[in-house]
Amino acid sequence: MSDPSESVQPVTDQRALSASDVSQPLAAQRQTAILKRVQALGGVRVRELVRELGVSDMTVRRDLEALAKRGLVEKVHGGATAIRSLSTHEPGFEAKSTQSEHEKDAIARRAAAFVSPGSAIALSAGTTTWRMAQHLLEIPDLTVVTNSIPVADILYRSGTALRQTVILTGGVRTPSDALVGPFAVAAIRSQNFDQLFLGVHGMSADRGFTTPNFMEAEVNRALVDAARSVIVLADHTKWETIGLSTVCSLEEADVLITDDGLEPGARALIRAEVSELIVVATSVEPGGATNSLTSASGEGSNAG
Repeated sequence: MSDPSESVQPVTDQRALSASDVSQPLAAQRQTAILKRVQALGGVRVRELVRELGVSDMTVRRDLEALAKRGLVEKVHGGATAIRSLSTHEPGFEAKSTQSEHEKDAIARRAAAFVSPGSAIALSAGTTTWRMAQHLLEIPDLTVVTNSIPVADILYRSGTALRQTVILTGGVRTPSDALVGPFAVAAIRSQNFDQLFLGVHGMSADRGFTTPNFMEAEVNRALVDAARSVIVLADHTKWETIGLSTVCSLEEADVLITDDGLEPGARALIRAEVSELIVVATSVEPGGATNSLTSASGEGSNAG
C-alpha cells in the first residue's frame, strides 16, 4: 500500500501552479490592452479602465505602476500617458486633460478673475485655457477670439444669453484640437485684444515658452503680437519641458499664473523675467474644497 502523503502532495502542488498560471496571464493581458490603448489615444484614465476591464481601481493602478516601471507609460494624476520625445510629441486633447487637473483648474479660476465685462480677449488652445473658458460663462458682453475648438464649443453652447461674441480663427486642426496655419495667422493679425491668455506646452529660462508644433507656435506668436497684455497659464509640470518651437521669451509675459508645486528656484528665475508671478494654492481643504485663490507670499497680488 502506498504512502498517503505521496499521493496528496502532487495534487496540492498542481493546484498552486494552476492558480499562478491563471493570474499571471490575466495581468499580462490587461497590461497589453492598456498599453495598446495608451499608444492609440496618447493617454488613459483610471476610471475608464476600471469600467472597460471590469476590475478594481487598485488593480488598474497596479497595472499602470507595472507599465511605468518598465518605462512603457508615464503615470499622471488620474491615469497614464505615452512616453515619447518631449520636444516633438504632441499629446491629444483628451490625454492632456487628465494631467494636473486640480492645478489647471486652480490656475484657470485665477486667470478668469482678470477678465472684465465688455473686454476683447484671446484664448490660445490648451486644456488650461479650456478650463478657463468654463469660468467665463457669466461675464457679459465679452468678445473672445480663439484657435481652440474645445474653447469655442464651451462658449458657443453657453454664452449667447450674455451677448458673448466668439470668433474661431479657422485653420488646420492639430492633435490638441488647435487650429493652425496661414489662415489662422492671417485672421489673428487683423485683430487687437485687451488680453491674451496663453497656454503652453513647456517653459524654461533659456527657451522661454514652447510648443511641440511649429505651426501652433506661429499662431501663438501672432496672438502675443496682437495683445496689449499677455497672461500665461502654466502648471508646475511645464517647467523645464522644452517643445520644438519657442513662442516667446519669459520676459514677454506680463503675468504668469502657476501652482504651488513649482519649486522655489524656478520661481526665482521666473520673477527675474516676468513682470508678475502669481502662484495659486492647490491644497485640498476639509470637505474636499480646493483652496485655489491664495497667492504665495511675495509672488504677486491676487487683485485682477
